[in-house]
Amino acid sequence: MFTVYYLDGRNVLLNQLRKSVPNQGEEVKIKGRKGIVTSVTAADERKIHVQVELESVNKAKLAAEDDKKKKKKR
Repeated sequence: MFTVYYLDGRNVLLNQLRKSVPNQGEEVKIKGRKGIVTSVTAADERKIHVQVELESVNKAKLAAEDDKKKKKKR
């Protein structure tokens, strides 16, 4: 069993106790966001640090879509 720490830069996104370690280039989904594993390093015998590149979310586009839903015709 390994303790896997998913990191985005220096921010810890998630830590899990897993039987297997993710591979570099593998696609992952953390907290509803898609990402790709960029690097895997062993910090200790059981601790694994996994660097993840998450997709960016365009908040302006999401806000524009919400405005359309709120309009009501009278």
